This record gives sequence, C-alpha cells and structure tokens, in this order.
Amino acid sequence: MGSSVGARRPAWWSLSQVAVIVLLILPAPAAAQEPVKSFDQLNSRLQVGETVWVIDAQGRETNGRIVELHDSSITLDDPVRKAIPADRVREIRHRRPDSKWTGALIGFGAGAVYGYVTEGHDCGGDAECLAYPGLYGGLGMLIGAVVDGLIPGKKVAVYRAQGAASARLSIAPFVTPRAKGVAVSFAF
Repeated sequence: MGSSVGARRPAWWSLSQVAVIVLLILPAPAAAQEPVKSFDQLNSRLQVGETVWVIDAQGRETNGRIVELHDSSITLDDPVRKAIPADRVREIRHRRPDSKWTGALIGFGAGAVYGYVTEGHDCGGDAECLAYPGLYGGLGMLIGAVVDGLIPGKKVAVYRAQGAASARLSIAPFVTPRAKGVAVSFAF
C-alpha cells in the first residue's frame, strides 16, 4: 500500500525545532549598570520626582519621592520631608519600568503555537483554519502585554556606598549539541 498524496505529516518535530531556534536567537537580558559609588554622580541616574528606596547604615529601608538631590544628601517626601546625609546611606534602589514587549512577544508565541496546533488537529487543513495561529497569536499578544503591565519592574541599585556588601546570583540555561542544563553562579 502506498501513502496518500495529500497526507500531512505530524508537525511536532518541526514545532519543537522552531521553538529551540527562537529561544536561542532571543537576546539575553542586558546586565544592569553598576551602581555609582559617589553621591555627586547620582544626578546622572536619578531625577527629582522619582521614587527610590534608601537603605541606611543600620539596614533600615525608607522609600519616598525625591524632592531634592545634592552632592551631600538626598531629600525624600515620605509622608514627611526627610533629608538623609550621604554618609548615612548604604544603598539607593530605584524601580526601572519593564518593557511591555517581552510579555507581548511571549503571549504572541504561545497563542500562535496554540493556534497552529489547533489548526493542525481540529480542522484537517481547511482553508478557514489557517488564520488560527494569527488570531490566537494576536489574542495572546494582548493578554501578554496586559499581564506584563501589571508586574512592577525590578528594583535595581543605583548607588552603593564604598565598602557596602553585595551579593549576586546568576542563573542561565544552556543548550549544546551534547548537553542541556542550567549554569548557576553566586558572587559576593
């Protein structure tokens, strides 16, 4: 018996290959800028009106909106106006806004894959079902952007006093022809 001319072969192998290729070509997250070590450099990173989290020498955290920023102090509006001298500050953190594109692209990819799989299994190749990947991809893109918009950005250190301790944890997946795994590093 021969094979039928119009038979479709399963798309699972090609779908997984495409997913791996997409993950490999996506850019890795950029490393954050190193925090400045001097108060007189803070004006290059922060502006009046932004919200920051200040950790003092005793480890207490205060957050508030910047009212004044000087070479020797920072003044926050934390229900009450509060000036904090530079020599009492161990670290200043700022929340950077997260791009909505990451959620939108992940949502588009998930929706398009769902639409592709649905089209392949439910419709048997009908012409009207060819739009499923695009429709579900668009819906996934919208949902991904909304969800990403609800997640606040990560707090990053913009100032760290000389001698202040810090620790860093890095986790990154790796895929080679011979191995797959996760690389973990810890630095302090």
